Amino acid sequence: MVGLISGFGIASSVSAGEVEDAIAERLTSMVPGLKIESVEESEAKGLYTVETSSGDTIYSTADGKYLLNGDLLRLTEAGVANVTEEARANRRNELMASYGDGQAISFPADGEEKAVIDVFTDIDCPYCRKLHDEVPQLNAYGITVNYYGFPRSGPGTPSFDKYVSVWCSEDQQAAMDAAKGGRSVEPAKCDNPVQEQFQLGGRVGVTGTPAIILEDGNIVRGYVPAANLAKGLGLL
Repeated sequence: MVGLISGFGIASSVSAGEVEDAIAERLTSMVPGLKIESVEESEAKGLYTVETSSGDTIYSTADGKYLLNGDLLRLTEAGVANVTEEARANRRNELMASYGDGQAISFPADGEEKAVIDVFTDIDCPYCRKLHDEVPQLNAYGITVNYYGFPRSGPGTPSFDKYVSVWCSEDQQAAMDAAKGGRSVEPAKCDNPVQEQFQLGGRVGVTGTPAIILEDGNIVRGYVPAANLAKGLGLL
């Protein structure tokens, strides 16, 4: 309580922006290796939202002395809303939008496109392969599937090199089908975004594969049957 009271005092005595800068400076000096992307006042007065480069969200009092690690919840007439997850979803949308179009291996919807999902995938992940088997079904539902590379073993590993070979293939979709089916893909190298996509996955909070980013920025972690995913998107 003392920390919160002192925090309110500081917030009321300095101009906007100074509190945020002071929090960022204190945390980076006290926590080695911490990289802060943004600090802003949360909707809970006296607490500030701190976004880190690793995709984590923490909360700080205005004086930077006390930290909260966990989700901030809001009680509403309709129930409990997760304020932190709402912010994460918005941030994911911004990060995915800033990455730009044309940098994914895309399997377009059949006919009218009704939804788009961005899937961070590892070619050697069993559940990623299971999801890929149902991509034709997703396409038939009107869902475009955009693949982003997230080889869990990291750069310099056979799985990572395999994704690079798929990206550099003349027919990326056919190469992805082959690789996901456990068939060999001709080794290839070219300028590719796999490293950048791997880093992007970390920034949007991918911790395992498949990780499905929806158009509203929410994330579905793990394999979901095509029909269930289509129902969740309101298509069935």
